[in-house]
Amino acid sequence: NWMTAGSGIAHSERTPPGVRSAGGPAFGIQSWVALPKAHEETAPAFFHHAKASLPMVEVDGNSIRVIAGAAFGARAPVATFMETLYCDVEMAAGSRIAVPAEHEERAVLPVQGSVTVNGRPAELAQLLVLKPRAETIIEAVSPSRVLLLGGERLDGPRFMWWNFVSSSKDRIEQAKADWQAGRFATVPGETEFIPLPE
Repeated sequence: NWMTAGSGIAHSERTPPGVRSAGGPAFGIQSWVALPKAHEETAPAFFHHAKASLPMVEVDGNSIRVIAGAAFGARAPVATFMETLYCDVEMAAGSRIAVPAEHEERAVLPVQGSVTVNGRPAELAQLLVLKPRAETIIEAVSPSRVLLLGGERLDGPRFMWWNFVSSSKDRIEQAKADWQAGRFATVPGETEFIPLPE
């Protein structure tokens, strides 16, 4: 799923009752990608992209799903407002992969297994921010999974408060007031209101 918050969107993340009652492990990553200033007030939107619609690429024994943006000769159908790097890489033990250097900002997030980055062990769930354009080689010590993240450099700092992100602190204050006053569109089928944190 890909959501563009833009000028403001409310959403609900719920596990279906059947899945909740059956129990079992769940795995997921939620990522936020800031919008360029020129698009911060774009109309909010929500898109579902089926797993099968996201391109898969095989590189040196690694299975790479391009989630957003472009890499390894493939481009995802997900609409972005700037060049983006977002790939899910499944690596066999002993395999290696070079992180694409064409993206200005890049990072590696190991999420399963054991990998080294340029020969150094990498901790699971630790975001490794890479030097621009520097050659970076990831090697799987065991069957592993890593996310490759990045893209264009953002056009200035962003501020975050609760679920609101903006290049303007005043805009965040306006979003707080709009949320408290119920001016956000409601989520179909939802009746619960989550108040602003104290």
